[in-house]
Amino acid sequence: MSITGLRQQPIHVPDEVLDDLTARLKATRWPRDTGNDDGFYGVPPAQLRALVEHWAHRYDWRAAERAINAYEHYRVDVGGVPVHFMRRPGAGPSPTPLILSHGWPWTFWHWSKVVDALADPGAHGGDPADAFDVIVPSLPGFGFSTPLPAHPDMNFWKIADVFHELMTGVLGHNRYAAAGCDVGALITGQLGHKYAAHLHGIHIGSAQKLTMFNGDRAWDLSGGNPLPDDLPPHIRARIVALERRFAVHLAAHVLDPETLGYGLSDSPAGMLAWVLRRWSTWSDSHGDVETVFPRDDLLTHATIIWAGASITSSIRTYANNNRYPWQPSHDRWPVVQAPTGITFVGHENPPGVTTGEERVRHFLASDRAAWYHHVNITAHEHGGHFIPWELPGEWVDDLRRTFRGRR
Repeated sequence: MSITGLRQQPIHVPDEVLDDLTARLKATRWPRDTGNDDGFYGVPPAQLRALVEHWAHRYDWRAAERAINAYEHYRVDVGGVPVHFMRRPGAGPSPTPLILSHGWPWTFWHWSKVVDALADPGAHGGDPADAFDVIVPSLPGFGFSTPLPAHPDMNFWKIADVFHELMTGVLGHNRYAAAGCDVGALITGQLGHKYAAHLHGIHIGSAQKLTMFNGDRAWDLSGGNPLPDDLPPHIRARIVALERRFAVHLAAHVLDPETLGYGLSDSPAGMLAWVLRRWSTWSDSHGDVETVFPRDDLLTHATIIWAGASITSSIRTYANNNRYPWQPSHDRWPVVQAPTGITFVGHENPPGVTTGEERVRHFLASDRAAWYHHVNITAHEHGGHFIPWELPGEWVDDLRRTFRGRR
């Protein structure tokens, strides 16, 4: 059932875009990458060469496109911002509108494992009363929500304004639910801060302060502070491991995204290497990314990024988060007043935390807890950054608990 007043626009990447992609992959100029078989210096050459060869010769985008087009797709203008979104209509007696916000280097398709269960719980062993009408946008400047020539300043809190207008002005929902991970959690948190009166609640895959990108050293996880000499070895090792995992992209995206973007937007192999490193180290893959993202799935996400010509505008969002700092819309506490559910995963445990119970206690003792009207906190002892892809069943269960009795 289509949305009244809007015309469905199935995804179709033109043949010439795919032909150009294939030609560029075949013409990749490979560096001399010696001594990197263990990945110490970055993506191992054998891994990347195998993926590029598969992308150029065997990967079938049209098959992926057919799977994507099993859902409704729309492209709308929201105050001059192009927004593509996927929709799965709710099948319950009174589905609640739900918007899902992804992160980087995510695409809208990272939600594909949860949309059916959220929209039609009765067909997936759940209660039909838990049904949602699921809206999954590509963030402005990401995937197929491109180009953004008139909006070089897009950041997470401005995207929240766009998504609120999408849900209320374009789609006509007076109240709705929202969920998100990664930068999508910040977008969702901002919705829960600025537009709490319009929200049944929110569910997020982390619970950072909305000020996390404010300040002169937002790009530096340590804030420029050296590690104390008296740290226990296992705590020091964990801090170093987390910094190695996240520091590189954070610094580059905040400080120099356009310079990086020239190379990534010109070379699909280079773009794949940059996002693959994040998919590999951020997921709970134990060193084998294809146990989490099978090869064709990796390349589906990569093709969405490439076909939308979105790699530069997506990474530039980080710089805009810092250049245009978040400011509160009110001075009430908690800052995020919408009822909030939170899902934590084991692969992202902070130093000294090893169990789910410890993770919840660690959060509640932190200065972040007071920011949220938290009503449902769950910590899983496995799973990585891409929660709805890696732990789809757990994510659905967690989210349903957050919204029960709040519709």
